[in-house]
Amino acid sequence: MRKFLLAATFCVAAASGNAQTLTIAAQSVPTAMDPHFHRANSNNALLRQVFDPMVDFDSQGQIVARLAESWRIVDDRTWEFRLREGVRFHDGTPLRADDVAFSFERLPLVPNSPGSFASAVRTVSGVTIVDDRTLRITTSEPSPFLDAELTAVMILSRRLHENASTADFNTGRAMIGTGAYRHVAYVNGERMEVERNPTFWGGTPPWARVQIRFVTSAGGRVAALLSGDVDLIDGVPTQDIARLSADRRVEIFSTDANGTAYLFPDTVRDRAPQITDNQGRPLDRNPLRDERVRQALSLAINRPAIVERLLAGEGTPAEQFAPPIAVGRIPNRPPIPNDIARARALLAEAGYPQGFRMTIHGPNGWFPGDAEVLQAVAQGFTRVGVTTTVEVLPTATFFSRATNRDFAMFMTTYASNLAAITLQQVVATRNSETRMGPFNRQHYSNPAMDRVLEEALRTMDRTRRDALTAEAMSIAMDDGAVIPIFYLKATWAGVRGRVRYEASPNWYTNALQATPAN
Repeated sequence: MRKFLLAATFCVAAASGNAQTLTIAAQSVPTAMDPHFHRANSNNALLRQVFDPMVDFDSQGQIVARLAESWRIVDDRTWEFRLREGVRFHDGTPLRADDVAFSFERLPLVPNSPGSFASAVRTVSGVTIVDDRTLRITTSEPSPFLDAELTAVMILSRRLHENASTADFNTGRAMIGTGAYRHVAYVNGERMEVERNPTFWGGTPPWARVQIRFVTSAGGRVAALLSGDVDLIDGVPTQDIARLSADRRVEIFSTDANGTAYLFPDTVRDRAPQITDNQGRPLDRNPLRDERVRQALSLAINRPAIVERLLAGEGTPAEQFAPPIAVGRIPNRPPIPNDIARARALLAEAGYPQGFRMTIHGPNGWFPGDAEVLQAVAQGFTRVGVTTTVEVLPTATFFSRATNRDFAMFMTTYASNLAAITLQQVVATRNSETRMGPFNRQHYSNPAMDRVLEEALRTMDRTRRDALTAEAMSIAMDDGAVIPIFYLKATWAGVRGRVRYEASPNWYTNALQATPAN
């Protein structure tokens, strides 16, 4: 998150009095405007303009103050947060400590969520309101990641939002936050518009008005930038980066992201959808349940070729689930080889010497080159004997169907600065009561991994916690819980002399990270 959010004023705006409008073409379409509906990057990025969390990660991966001016660990099971003085929602309603308690209460109650935020407060057993600006959070066990978890939770008002539905946010009725920008309009699948909040607690934002257009076509985004129709685009097509970098009208902003593109196989059901023998007949057992099959499929992927040829070097081949920026990942893990002979041997050992047929799924317009990456993966699978076809879907449809377990294997991404949170969110055994595994859409379960991870999640000593996390990661990777493909790189392109963008590993696209270039 931008450093200006820690300051009393926005220096650029104060110095220039700039009243510019910023227009952005964004690749991903949000699934809803409710800040507690879907823990997805596209939603989180847009909604941070209107709503605030208590704390957040900055562009260096450090946790910094937002609505909370300070916080401390009282003991292993108690955290105290002190809110900023004088913060108000856009309609003038004052922010109070009870609003934080209300926001925690609401997270698990949002219906039809394809990716719940409830796990962010999974260890919270109680909230004590000390006064209007101070609250103490009690946890059911030691919770060393609580402040990091709370970066995901945007704060709503009990008075304003107690009866608000997701539909109320989508229509704009409930779009009242404490953020730098006020809601103006939202047209599903088309655009979002916000305007400067003159009473923002962080000072005067530099843009008077911001319009974010949802342009899923990569060519369409680039054309809009070059024509001057928009000031900034995200999801710059990898094949266009060199050309745009050489264009004097354009400035490129990029960084290694905290996200991993990965495949998630169905390892649970006896029969998985979209898997047949070579004649198209249903198999009597799900081959993805066999660890050797999952290992074979991982060996079939030529990760360096995907990064270099398809992505023009815009990424890094993955050797584990958590990206290099993440704390607690396995140190010095060797690359995953592309070994066709070994993959075929493993398939034969598992009882599939002639392979089988499978369809794999993914989103279209989620990250640059996503459909092409999935095709390359399918070609690798086919090369070792698993004849694979690809189906890509619009993001909202894809995530809904993935949550419904409609797929044998699908590709998506997960982003976090913490390896333990990546595991807790995606591969820990799914449990609605303990709120573990909310993004474990394939219902993978490995009790041995769970035991080590759960110990890591309640260990306050950093050295021991990181060692436990790396052990849990090793168990998950050796078991083929997920199949990592590559670590993402995030790239934006802007009109030179018009806008500058702070490229951040969280790969959020919004006005909070943009400033006028002059």
